[in-house]
Amino acid sequence: MSTTPYTERELGSRSRDYFAAHAQVLSIAAFFLGCCVFFSLGSANFLTASNALNVLRQLAPILVVGIAMTFVITTGGIDLSVGSMAALTNALVAILIQHGVPWPVAVVATLLLGAAIGWLQGWISASQAIPSFIVTLAAMTTLRGIALYSTKGFSVAIDPGTGFDFIGTGTLFGIPVPALIAVVASVAGYIYLNRGRYGRRVVAVGSNAEAARRAGMPTLRIKASVFLLTGLASAVAGLILASRLGSGSSNAAVGFELDVIAAVVLGGTSLMGGRATIVGTILGSLTIAVIGNGLILMHISPFFTQIITGVIILGAIWLNTRVFGHYKLAKK
Repeated sequence: MSTTPYTERELGSRSRDYFAAHAQVLSIAAFFLGCCVFFSLGSANFLTASNALNVLRQLAPILVVGIAMTFVITTGGIDLSVGSMAALTNALVAILIQHGVPWPVAVVATLLLGAAIGWLQGWISASQAIPSFIVTLAAMTTLRGIALYSTKGFSVAIDPGTGFDFIGTGTLFGIPVPALIAVVASVAGYIYLNRGRYGRRVVAVGSNAEAARRAGMPTLRIKASVFLLTGLASAVAGLILASRLGSGSSNAAVGFELDVIAAVVLGGTSLMGGRATIVGTILGSLTIAVIGNGLILMHISPFFTQIITGVIILGAIWLNTRVFGHYKLAKK
């Protein structure tokens, strides 16, 4: 009887295995640090405490929605309506406060509306087998249109004495409140995705929905629930923007959905579903916020800012998916 000869594990293979398993997150971390070094050399104000706090405030809406979008993309779906949802809730909370509704009541009503619209989109997509791209594309134009109709195209001012401004401009222990909200969302997203049964089901549905259904998982309900998360998160983003700017506007968060999706994909979450990383989404959001902030500090023309940002993001995603993806395959 033949036996398989014993061979010891190759020295150093553990570190290579770790790098292969975390190549995409490590690559975006390295890219983020590279951006910080570059912009710190290009502007003396980049590494100041005041600018760091400014970056955290700018980062919060993208990160909050990015955490929720990670769940959606993990199931193989996508939500293009998050920018319009943020604009609608942004305008709605301003209108409610202007009409004398106490701001805590207006906030709760806005959050419930965002969650309900998100769930409705998810239910339509899942139960009617309509691609989420189509459903949320229709919602993107519809919600923006409702926001425009509600405000008649004008900004709706919010009285700064109501206390609502604390959400967007306040601080706790020297940290901006929006940043604290983003931290809470990130911690909750990490725990649910990596430690909870719900997160395992989301990954299973994204990997193979039919296999998950045969295993007894409520796939339709799971697919619908992740859109509830993006609806709720978009409402939070809309509230932060309204509070920070002191007004509600139907023109808020234009192009916001592209930044959010870019942050999630840049972090290593697969657009095909089944693979996700909350840590990567955090790093992706930080990278996008730092790029936007750094280009402004370097006095680069705003006409070129979006072009440069797009090229940088495309290059980073190419490096993430092609170079490091090939590295992982070579090590298998």
